[in-house]
Amino acid sequence: MAKHAPADGKTKANGPGSLLGLLIAGFVVLAGLGGLMLWRGEAARPQADTSLGGAFHMVDQDGRAVDQSILNGRWSAVFFGYTYCPDVCPATLQALGQASKRLGDKAKDLQVVFVTVDPDRDTPQTMKAYIDAQAIPVRTIGLTGSPAQVAAIAKAYRVYYAKVGTGREYSMDHTAVVYLMDPKGHFAAPLSHDMAPDRIAQEIAKAQA
Repeated sequence: MAKHAPADGKTKANGPGSLLGLLIAGFVVLAGLGGLMLWRGEAARPQADTSLGGAFHMVDQDGRAVDQSILNGRWSAVFFGYTYCPDVCPATLQALGQASKRLGDKAKDLQVVFVTVDPDRDTPQTMKAYIDAQAIPVRTIGLTGSPAQVAAIAKAYRVYYAKVGTGREYSMDHTAVVYLMDPKGHFAAPLSHDMAPDRIAQEIAKAQA
């Protein structure tokens, strides 16, 4: 004889088999969400999370040792990439530069922080030449360092990166998210690398308001 659902329309789960089914379903959902976190070596956009960021020790494009205090007092657009990047990195930096022009007076409180994930090739001199070539109209800091220093700052920002290929022509897979940090060095909002300059300016202005 067929069993019918209760009159209230809610099916009741009974017994260990039903509980096991719920646990399996929950695991499948979590696994699916985890699968969304990476695509082609790029992390999904992080949500507002004050645990992102933190202490670091790097070297800027002028060869000076710097730490997380460079984020104090300004809004910072922190982006991880490398100077040999053929497309995403220069396009993102140029978009940030164009967005800064649209910010008007608010641009004076903004800086771009470009962090290499390729310390073997990106020396301070290389970073300086690359940043100068981008002609970004706001203050821009290039950060490099030892492989251990790069690994530490990448971990603090939950950035994925990996070497692809061999020889001097290798490339790097890396997270392509811009981290907007507030003047206290706290994570404020994610900016997608493929946002149009107008949208980037709007998001920065909204965070600054």
